[in-house]
Amino acid sequence: MKLPDPFFPVMIAFFAARRLMPSPSPSALALLLSVLAAAPAGAAPSADALATVAERSGFQRTGRYEEVQALCDAFQARWPDAVRCQDFGRTPQGRPMKVLVVSRSGALDPQAAHAAGLPVLLVQGGIHAGEIDGKDAGFLALRELLSGKAGKGLLEKQVLVFVPVFNVDGHERFGAWNRPNQRGPEQMGWRVTAQGYNLNRDYMKADAPEMQAMLRLVQAWDPVAAIDLHVTDGAKFRHDVAIQVEPAYAGDAELRVAGRGFRDAVIADLRKRGSDPLPYYPSFVVNDDPASGIADGVSTPRFSTGYFLQRNRFGMLVETHSWRDYPTRVAITHDTVLAVMRQVAAHGSDWLRLQHAADARAAQLAGQAVTLEYKASAVERIVDFHGYHYTRTPSDVSGTLMTRYDESQPETWHMRLFDDVQPKVTAVAPLAGYLVPAEYAASVGALLALHGVEFRVLPAAQAATGAWRADEATPEGKSNEGHQRLKAKGSWRPEARTLGAGALYVPVAQAKSRLLMGLLEPDAPDSLLGWGEFNNAFEQKEYMEPYVAEEVAREQLARDPALAKEFAERLRSDAAFAADPQARLDFFYRRHSAWDERYRLYPVLRTDVEPPR
Repeated sequence: MKLPDPFFPVMIAFFAARRLMPSPSPSALALLLSVLAAAPAGAAPSADALATVAERSGFQRTGRYEEVQALCDAFQARWPDAVRCQDFGRTPQGRPMKVLVVSRSGALDPQAAHAAGLPVLLVQGGIHAGEIDGKDAGFLALRELLSGKAGKGLLEKQVLVFVPVFNVDGHERFGAWNRPNQRGPEQMGWRVTAQGYNLNRDYMKADAPEMQAMLRLVQAWDPVAAIDLHVTDGAKFRHDVAIQVEPAYAGDAELRVAGRGFRDAVIADLRKRGSDPLPYYPSFVVNDDPASGIADGVSTPRFSTGYFLQRNRFGMLVETHSWRDYPTRVAITHDTVLAVMRQVAAHGSDWLRLQHAADARAAQLAGQAVTLEYKASAVERIVDFHGYHYTRTPSDVSGTLMTRYDESQPETWHMRLFDDVQPKVTAVAPLAGYLVPAEYAASVGALLALHGVEFRVLPAAQAATGAWRADEATPEGKSNEGHQRLKAKGSWRPEARTLGAGALYVPVAQAKSRLLMGLLEPDAPDSLLGWGEFNNAFEQKEYMEPYVAEEVAREQLARDPALAKEFAERLRSDAAFAADPQARLDFFYRRHSAWDERYRLYPVLRTDVEPPR
């Protein structure tokens, strides 16, 4: 057998990388042999316009964003009947956000796909642009699919919407060691956008222009599943990828069954290909301490996997392991993309029916308890976990216990796993819906529209039947994604209030009821209240001077013996109150007509009756 000319430089680069790895990866070796077999004999690797920098370097390097743009155009030119290269947004630094729409069904736009009843698969790479495996793996898988070398028949049964790099500006903040706890490529992009947004914390609040563009793409295509391709941080162990899917623990009950089946089928497929996958994210309960165990759970909707379940769609998080080398990680990501596509081809039509039925059930949630956040309970079980021998000894650098791994000594850990996932925060859906005052209608309405949540503007005044007031409200001490988040405790209470014309009515009777509750319920982990969008309502603006409050207090005490008795009892029973001069004066100020009755009143209200049209 005569090997193609690129064999020796590619393999030299490949085996040079093996110095970083304790053992060869079958997946990575198979991937390289596949690439070499596809190369024309006697030709330089660059002869194929669709070969990536990663392939030509033996998966030691990754290309810059110019390569994505060129490949996008080249794929459409090579397969004009099956590929559309499109811009779906523009970054703050002016770069086009590229998406490849791929199908052999003839349905290459959302309307055609929906009319044909075809399942749409969204595959998203580079949301964290240092974790760039998905870009190179996706282009390789795409070329194999279109050339008939892999996945025959898959593109006839679905539409693939492939975003090679979501965080484009971050991708171009390019350099070595941007991911210091990651083995390869030689250089990579940066975690956050040019504006400093972590896009995988932005799905609900949608601050970043990039996220706004992504949500418009999602709204247009309504994918049956969205696959988010990442690389882990964390400890050293032998498992090479984690696969999580929701709904599995959360969301619609029937979709959970299908979600678990989807996850397990992809994991089984990867295992057959020599991978060692996990069905949970391998993050220790106590950082750097394997003995503390691992807690499974449900991501809140600021994350991709937590977001798509709110839409009654599947979200999959793929996390290759950062301590595997780049050839291995690209190979596993490539295999995962193809495994997912096989599942969509086999079950996508059934999933569409299930999801539309879930949409109908979501529209019937009025008055029902809806879980907003989940957490693993203290129930644990022991699982075998493929790690390495490690020690935990004091560090003279950090001054604390430090874990040190010996990759020459594989071990099976008997790991504590907390995977009894239970509701943590629950709210009862309103009987009709939410009312947003006119003064917030523009900002809130724009965000609701971006998410595809239905609402209408009220032409006349409308009565509300319930209001949420905070008993405690404390802004966080540091900025989070440019926001000062608010921790508030309170409750909905019957309260008649009237909103003027121009208010928004957001009905709970709609398919995206879980999503709208995640935005508007105060106790939801990624609600607008939680992200600090209404902080002005929880700041005291007006005040009473202490000497005035002192006079008011004495007048109230002299006039109302019952109040005097209540004050005396509070002094006797509440030492903190008794020791706080301002709290003592506020006891009386709150009973005066000068008190701001809107202080700590959440501006979004509820109604039990649908407003007239």
